[in-house]
Amino acid sequence: MSQRQEKIEETIRHAAATFIEESSNRDALITVTGIMLSGDERRAKILITVLPENKEKGVISFLNRKRSEFFGALKEKLRVARLPSIEFFIDEGEKNRQKIDGLLARG
Repeated sequence: MSQRQEKIEETIRHAAATFIEESSNRDALITVTGIMLSGDERRAKILITVLPENKEKGVISFLNRKRSEFFGALKEKLRVARLPSIEFFIDEGEKNRQKIDGLLARG
């Protein structure tokens, strides 16, 4: 991954975390765990975790409805010729890691 892509991902991560903090009703803990930027920089998947887990569907629905607002906020922070399309997803890899950690801790 190039330095440019790393910088874009970090800018998106920070902007997403700030946007979520300001926009959510704080009914759930939402954490940005990763950004997956396509090689052509046209698409970005924002990976999140949600606690409690039973709020995941509602949070994803809420964030995907708010994409245009997030896009506007991102436009102010990310100076590129073309902003990537944005979509929010649950970080299934992180969820699986947490389950494995829990199983290992039980012994």
